[in-house]
Amino acid sequence: MCRLLEETGVSGAPDSHFHQPSRAAWMEHFGVEERATEAETLAAVFARAVEKGRGGTDVFGLRLQRQSFAYFAETLRVMYPGFGTDVDRMEAAFGRTLFIHLTRENKLDQAISYVKAKQSGLWHRAPDGMEIERLSAPAEPVYDRAAIAAQLEASLRMDAEWVDWFSQEGIAPLRIAYDALSEDPHGARASVLDALGVAFEPVGDALPVARLADAVNAEWAKRFRREMPG
Repeated sequence: MCRLLEETGVSGAPDSHFHQPSRAAWMEHFGVEERATEAETLAAVFARAVEKGRGGTDVFGLRLQRQSFAYFAETLRVMYPGFGTDVDRMEAAFGRTLFIHLTRENKLDQAISYVKAKQSGLWHRAPDGMEIERLSAPAEPVYDRAAIAAQLEASLRMDAEWVDWFSQEGIAPLRIAYDALSEDPHGARASVLDALGVAFEPVGDALPVARLADAVNAEWAKRFRREMPG
């Protein structure tokens, strides 16, 4: 979804701009030096993040993953101590905000995809087969039931935490299912652009990324279910 939105040229450059739960990592990523106070340093980091996340447009895009959310939220509390809720602090930092909950209903498939990507090192590939994102040297993925089970539990927990947070904050997010995004990526993007109130006329139907799931994923899922107790 991030690449789909960025390629429109009107809906920002959404990415995991605050992925690492570390102020030092943020400073290094955005090329920000230590300021006189923590508040000034964080303000400089967020200013660079907003600039990068806008991608030359009027819309700022940010992807937040649950494992880095707690640190991100605590940082906003430091920056905006007088605001009562996470939403208030986010809107103080970024302006009026549309919340999108992208979730994968089949959590086993999600866990398998994560374990396989972590093992193989390949996270994203273009439709023509060219690698877009590789985080480690190529390696042959090997079935690991314990790793899949642990990631399945983590995926279920993190998704439940998002649902709870949306409820606590009184947010009705735009919900997009992974399968719907995979089957009709341009339709899913159109729903986001419509919610943003951003006009865009697509040209062609090229996709920025291809699905990595293959027969290996399907075989691992079958094997995992066979090995489940009971």
